[in-house]
Parts: sequence; structure tokens; C-alpha cells
Amino acid sequence: MMFIDTHTHLYSEEFKEDREEVIQRALERGVKHMVLPAIDSEYTKGMYELEAKYPENIHLMMGLHPTHVKENYKEELAFVEQEFSKRDFAAVGEIGIDLYWDKTYLKQQQEAFQYQIQLAKKRNLPINIHCRDAFDEVFEILEAEKGQELYGVFHCFTGTYEHAKQAIACGMKLGIGGVATFKNGKIDKFLNEIEIQHIVLETDAPYLSPVPYRGKRNESSYVVLVAEKLAEIYNLPVEEIALKTSENAKTVFGI
Repeated sequence: MMFIDTHTHLYSEEFKEDREEVIQRALERGVKHMVLPAIDSEYTKGMYELEAKYPENIHLMMGLHPTHVKENYKEELAFVEQEFSKRDFAAVGEIGIDLYWDKTYLKQQQEAFQYQIQLAKKRNLPINIHCRDAFDEVFEILEAEKGQELYGVFHCFTGTYEHAKQAIACGMKLGIGGVATFKNGKIDKFLNEIEIQHIVLETDAPYLSPVPYRGKRNESSYVVLVAEKLAEIYNLPVEEIALKTSENAKTVFGI
């Protein structure tokens, strides 16, 4: 069985003591591909180093994360564009809008999100969307940019069934992670109404660990637990969940 973790921050500080062991555990569990989203320019060196060590297994996105849209966001967007001019990436991400922590830079977040969507369309690449407390704001921009050339993953999807349908109509797969295993996660109540062709697996490691590790550090090997939960929700063998979600991820990211 092969799994793909479509969203994992393996370069994060939380893995500095045992990063190699974390990656080895994932590979041993069958997680053969791990896709790393960008945050801002400070993390790029760590991402490139990991890709150089595991060129067959680690795939990189490039983008500016909404919580890192600050006064210098134009410089950061220039950096993103500069990196795209130098080399290939699997996606533009993670990008979007986050109003959970701070609403100060909403206008700049909206501008950065739209700019990066247009960059993805120009380069025929998928996007990877971060949305927290901002479904209306995210969908306003997605609807404006909707078209055949817009596709990607709505990462860490935690919306309603209606949000799910709207995201899919905008060309997105739903990134499903540990939240699907939470008692109060809610998405497990309607996921079986969404065809499996619209689903990809993710961890968002080191965040949002699935049960039974909820509250502890997440890691890419735990994507297998997400697949097991989806097997239960869809009433399908875990092998089929692994196969179909991996096919979906390969279609999006060109792995």
C-alpha cells in the first residue's frame, strides 16, 4: 500500500531533534510521497535541503502563507516569483486567508491570495488553499478566479457539505487530515456523500494529530490513521482509500 501526505511541514522546528527518524517512519509505513507547503522565505533553505536528501519522496510547493502576510508582503511575493523563475515546484502554496489569529492584514491577505492564484494559473500549477475563519473571503476570490485553469487542494478542509460542493465546483480536491478522526470534527458526518475522487490525504504535521495522538505532535506516518478513518466512513477497504487518494494526489501535484 502506498500513501501520499499532501501537506506536511517537515522542515518545522518541531522536528529538529528527530527529523530523519520521522521521515523514515513515514517511508516504512508506505508514505512514499510527502508534499511540503511553503510559509515564507525564511523556511526555503530547510525545504530545499530536505528535497536534496529525499528527491524521490519529497516534493515542494512555493508560496506565501496568509499568517505571514505582513508589512513586507510585497517583498515576500517578489521572492516567491523569483523562486518560480529558477526551478519547478509541485504547487503554489500554501496560500489563502486566515482571520483566526489577526484581521489586521485582511486586505493584504486578499491581494496576496489573488496574486498567487494568478501566478499558478500563469504557470499551469495547482494551488494549495489555507482557510481559517475565512470561508466567505476565500470563496469570493475563488469564484472570481474560477475557470478550467484553476485547480488544486482545499487544505485541511473543515467546512460544511455546501462548502465542500463549492470548493469542488471551483476545481479543488479536499485535503482531509486528523480532523476527520475528531469527535467534534463534523466533516465525518457528510464525507461519505462526497465521491472519493475529490479527496486527498494529508497530515498538516506537526499540527492536528489524528486520534489517538490528538494534542501531540503530528507526523507524516499518521496519514495512515486518516486513511483508516476514511475506510470506515466510506465503508471501503483501506487499500482502496490508499490507491484512490494517491491517484488523486498524483493528478493534482504531478508526482
